[in-house]
Amino acid sequence: MAPDFFKNQLEGDALAILLPCYNEGKTIAQVVVNFRKIFPFARIFVYDNGSTDDTAAQARLAGAMVVDCRRKGKGNVVRQMFADIDAEIYLMADGDGTYDHTAAPHLVAALITERVDMVVGKRQYHNKNGERFGHAAGNRLFNAIYNRLFGDDFTDIFSGYRAFTRRFVKSFPAESHGFEIETEMSAHASLLRLPVAEKVIKYGQRIEGSESKLSTIKDGIRILLSMFMLLKETKPFVFFSAISCVLFAASFSFMVPVVSEYLETGLVDRVPTWILAMTLFLSGMVGVLSGTILDSVARGRAEQKRIHYLSLPAPKIGLHADDPVSIAAPRPDTTSYDDDAFNPASKRYAE
Repeated sequence: MAPDFFKNQLEGDALAILLPCYNEGKTIAQVVVNFRKIFPFARIFVYDNGSTDDTAAQARLAGAMVVDCRRKGKGNVVRQMFADIDAEIYLMADGDGTYDHTAAPHLVAALITERVDMVVGKRQYHNKNGERFGHAAGNRLFNAIYNRLFGDDFTDIFSGYRAFTRRFVKSFPAESHGFEIETEMSAHASLLRLPVAEKVIKYGQRIEGSESKLSTIKDGIRILLSMFMLLKETKPFVFFSAISCVLFAASFSFMVPVVSEYLETGLVDRVPTWILAMTLFLSGMVGVLSGTILDSVARGRAEQKRIHYLSLPAPKIGLHADDPVSIAAPRPDTTSYDDDAFNPASKRYAE
């Protein structure tokens, strides 16, 4: 059960638990039940993304409010959830049963007590089967790229276990269509320099018969492209300057031999090469100028997003003057555990 702190602070419709799902009929009921035990006063929404199994029926039987989202892709589901639901605090998790439900009070308490707008559950894989090799390598690579491009606010940008304030949710544009939505959430926070936090959580393995919807290669390419699109939209000077550097390098590689020959002979025999070199050079200059102009536009858009974010009310939930900080949810033990403790198929996990 959640501590009295949450009952006192999160009354009525203050807390909404969001579970985007696609073909999670084997796990969704237990996930709903687990979150209901932790937060009996919360509203639990399951957004079914056109499942072909009994996901919707199982979620309803478990007591969740089920909404059908016809546009395919997790990004489209998140966009609809954020538009539909009004709450003070949002907690989002996947319906596959891999996220530790007992960490939920910890994430929500951190959101409240640390006065941040988003708390990300940093996944700790508790056994060798918890993460496929391709996913593990991809996660490390993409996190390194993200930190290089947008800052080092996060070490697990793909985690789907997150808590948000209302003003984060209602100021988030949600342009992504698929699994790149988590990257966009992280970039939104980094670019607006919003207060955020990461908390270590345990991450379990799927039960037998439940399959991941993430394609290592296909979705990896989409995520990489989305990163560069975000870079183009938010930091156009960096994006176009990088392209210009490539064009300048190519231009000089063609230009230097022609100039050297001219200095020696006074003649330009390779006119087409010289034309190509100058074309590449001028293209590089256009890239620099375009990046400079678009950078001013991007700064203006960022200011508008920031103003919209500030126009939304800050969370009304917080510690009262007479409430000691110690009543916040205890930090889950992430230092040691056995393989069975967070296996969705085990009885202990359900309890």
